[in-house]
Amino acid sequence: MFRTVLLFLLLQIGSLVHSQDFPSELWHTGKLVLLTEDTIIGKIKYDLQNDAVQINVRNVLQTYSARKILYFEIFDETIDSYRHFYALPYQVQRNYEIPLIFEVLYEGHLSLLVREEIVTESVPQYNNYPYHYYGNTPYSNQRRARLNYKYYFLDERGGIQNYNMKKSELLTFFKSHQQQVKQYIKKNNLKHDRMRDLVRVTAYYNALLDS
Repeated sequence: MFRTVLLFLLLQIGSLVHSQDFPSELWHTGKLVLLTEDTIIGKIKYDLQNDAVQINVRNVLQTYSARKILYFEIFDETIDSYRHFYALPYQVQRNYEIPLIFEVLYEGHLSLLVREEIVTESVPQYNNYPYHYYGNTPYSNQRRARLNYKYYFLDERGGIQNYNMKKSELLTFFKSHQQQVKQYIKKNNLKHDRMRDLVRVTAYYNALLDS
């Protein structure tokens, strides 16, 4: 009986999602620039899921969709740094564009953009009891939330292309200097799916274009 009750409690606990404060769930000091060129300063919370921004100005809450936003910047205390976002037209279907909010990681001839999202995933939990009680199967699936990043490249003509995180695809964005970029990645042991490495590669490519 005791083991049955204990197992039930463990299953209940294991089904909970770990709570965590993500940057998009927090208020940040910042400024928002609208398409009308009006500038609003206050506490900002962004919602990339719905492509909207909330801003609190002296306890008055205002919400703006990406259709009304030109740009906003925040000071993110979780990383002790400023972050910059633009609302840019993105083709979601052939001949159909809508404004989406992108964070700019690197700005140049070829810019690196990112959109973050919170995803939940199941993580199997195993018991610490002898094998003959439950075997080696997990006794529950614990739900865990994490940040996921989607990367994009913006060219000088305003075209935005999604990067599908495939190693073979990355070099296609650096058309005029593919061989040099390939050697740079190999020499510095850079990863094709790590944010800071993508920033380094993009910066290197822009430096080649400037030289």
